[in-house]
This record gives sequence, C-alpha cells and structure tokens, in this order.
Amino acid sequence: MTARDRPAGQTSKSGNLDVLAAYRQAGQASAKAGKESSSPHEQAQSAAFFDLDNTIIRGASVYHFAVGLARRKYFTMPEIAGFAVKQVKFVVSGSEDLEDIASVTEAALSFVQGRGVEELNAFGEAIFDESMVNKLIPGSLALAQAHLDAGQQVWLVTATPVELATMVARRLGLTGALGTVSEIQAGRYTGRLTGPPLHGLAKAEAIRSLAEREGLDLTACSAYSDSSNDIPMLSAVGHPVAVNPDSTLRTHARENNWVIRDFRRRAQLKEYSAPGVSALGGIALGLAVGYAIGRRRR
Repeated sequence: MTARDRPAGQTSKSGNLDVLAAYRQAGQASAKAGKESSSPHEQAQSAAFFDLDNTIIRGASVYHFAVGLARRKYFTMPEIAGFAVKQVKFVVSGSEDLEDIASVTEAALSFVQGRGVEELNAFGEAIFDESMVNKLIPGSLALAQAHLDAGQQVWLVTATPVELATMVARRLGLTGALGTVSEIQAGRYTGRLTGPPLHGLAKAEAIRSLAEREGLDLTACSAYSDSSNDIPMLSAVGHPVAVNPDSTLRTHARENNWVIRDFRRRAQLKEYSAPGVSALGGIALGLAVGYAIGRRRR
C-alpha cells in the first residue's frame, strides 16, 4: 500500500509508536530551529503555512539548488543525475517510510558535506536569482501576499533544509520557514540530519509547536499544499487550501469541502500573473529586482 492509498495521517508502520514519536520529534525540532527571515507580526493571532515544492515553486527547491552548485563546479552532473534518480523513485513509490525519506534527504545533504553554512547561504542567494525566480508560482505568491497584507505571519513548511527554506522565505518577504534540520559542527554541514526529515505528520507537529510558541490560534490559521502527504498539516488548521493538488488530495479536499486553487489552468495563471495585480505587492517588486540581477549575471 502506498501513501496515496492510505487514509490521511496513517503511516506505513501503523501503530508503531516509535515512528509517531519520530514525527513528533522532527516537528518539535523544526519549530525550535524555525528561523524568522524578516520582521514578524508580533500581534498576529493567525498565520498561513505554505508548503514549498510545487506549491510556491515548481519542482524540488533542493534540486534547483543542487543544479546551481553543479554549475559552480561543486560536483559533477552525473552526481546530480544520481540524486535525481533517487528522488524520482521516492516520489513514484509514494513512500511514507521515514528511512526512505531520510535516504533521499541525506542524498541531497551529501552534496554540501563539509561546506560552510555561510558559504552555502551566499551561493543560495545567487542561485535563487538565476534559476529559481522564474519557477515561482504567481498565484501562490498572491495568496501569501494577501495574508501579509492582512497582518498575518506567513511561514514556509517544507522538508527542504531549513537554511535553504529560510533564504527563500527571506527573498519572498515572508515571516520565516520551518524545514528539515541538518547537523552542523564548527559552522560546517556534516551531511547528516539531526533527526527525521520534516515530512507528513512531522509538518503538522511543527506548526502545532510553532503555534504554541507564537501564540497562534490554529483554527484561525490557513495552510496550503499540493500533496496528499500534507493532509495532516492541512487538517491541523481551520482554513486548509489544496493548491495544484495531486489526485488524492483533490478527492480528499472535495470530500471535506476544502478550497481548491489550481494555478495550472490558463485562466487562473493569467489572472494572477498579469502585470499590476496589487495582491503581489512587495513580493512582486523584490522578485522583479532579483530576476533582473540574475539575467545580468547570466
């Protein structure tokens, strides 16, 4: 049975308390390490939580980052291809097994083993401008900006390493990011995780822990994702939204009267990406500058 066949929230090792505890540990660790990328809305009672890959950005953010590093001769394209094969197998299998998830995440982390955190952060900024800006999904950015305009916090919640997720959040002008926590020693990545990846049930645990820390009312919060793996996170808030949903999430959303936003449809893409749409606000301005800088560098 794959993740897409199982009821929401059920793991591949049903009833295994060790697995559930691992998810809880990952969520709590991520919330503790969750980094604010800009001035938070201190008085906000609610927040919006956005998945990153295929919700905010097309494709896997960590893969885009790895390709950018390859262009800088950090490693070879065959090594990139090896990681891509692992990731494709993982996505196709729909596995929720923590060992499978950790294997794929650590395959990505192996690229930066021994590298300095500050060094990679600097490269991340450049890679964002040159190869990630044009993969952002305008409709999702408009939704995020609307929450910011309403005075709410907006957090990315992703299995991507928290440092990369925080950089993306900062460039988008969001409050911050929750992501997978990597082991760092003496300012350098060891290539290992400090615990399980932030995936599935762990995301729900992470936003619960963050809500407790920030004094947020989850019934007044919103969450956005494309994946059925994020049904636990979506179910944890009062206003779940399926964005570009996979078939399982679309069915679940319809059965539970959740809002569905599909920006893959041409009419909606035109509506949200047209010049002058005020909802994009500061996000659009920052991205326009970043994209121009990226083109000059190329």
